[in-house]
Amino acid sequence: MIGTKAGFEPLARGFYLEGLLVDGDDIWYTDVVVGGVQRVGSDEVLLRDRTLIGGLLGNEDDSLLVAGAGGIAWANPVTGASGTLVDGFAGTNEMAADRDGGIVFGTIDLPAIMRGERPGPSSIYRLARDGRRTELHAGLAFANGLAIDSADTTLFFNESFAASRAFPIGEDGALGEPRLLADKPDCDGMALDSEGHVWITGFASSALLCLRPDGTEVRRVALPGKAATSLRFGGADMRDLYVNVVDPAAAQALADGTPIAEQSSVLYRTRSPVAGAPVPRARFRLDR
Repeated sequence: MIGTKAGFEPLARGFYLEGLLVDGDDIWYTDVVVGGVQRVGSDEVLLRDRTLIGGLLGNEDDSLLVAGAGGIAWANPVTGASGTLVDGFAGTNEMAADRDGGIVFGTIDLPAIMRGERPGPSSIYRLARDGRRTELHAGLAFANGLAIDSADTTLFFNESFAASRAFPIGEDGALGEPRLLADKPDCDGMALDSEGHVWITGFASSALLCLRPDGTEVRRVALPGKAATSLRFGGADMRDLYVNVVDPAAAQALADGTPIAEQSSVLYRTRSPVAGAPVPRARFRLDR
């Protein structure tokens, strides 16, 4: 176990921090209670009225793709333009760019969550650059963090309340039968490093878990808190590690539909023993 509280620099605080995107010097994050997409060190807020945002992804034109209720929205912090990329879903969560510049994303039952009820099943979808939608896998407990390896042959996927899994990706982009990566019911966010390892947060775990693609544990990184949602790598050498630390009691309050009174969630930056892998951007042509 590595990492100490003294090695973590707090950058932002909120009620329950979730989405995270590191884009050069810009660190974007979301608070599912407050809403909108915030930038560290700035008062700027994108899509202020959009709540329960669990996933962020960059697009090639510097826009941000933003998960949440109804589907996936987008906002360009340079031009101020915004719009809808995909709609017709109860909710969406984490996203990853595929080999063709489209995205793979998970759906979630946000209306049930907002009512304090157990959510219905999730699915994994692909959205191609031309707008075609394909359901890749259905009947999941709760779609969360996901990442595609550099060879475009494996989709690593966190099925919260169940386990972390690895899906083979076929030549046609279809997903094969998954294999178990980690028996970790509280698996949440995910990121890959430059050595091909899979990093996983847990909404009830006080350490980050780093695994080889076969599921063998490489290391654990202790956190200055009881749990974490998202993590990303950044910095000039890609060894800056950003992580949203949360209180499991706040997560339970969200599940119960009760208000969270305290801003106990913190976005931290620390140093990683290994560089992270770059996160590919989507390549959609978005309306201006």
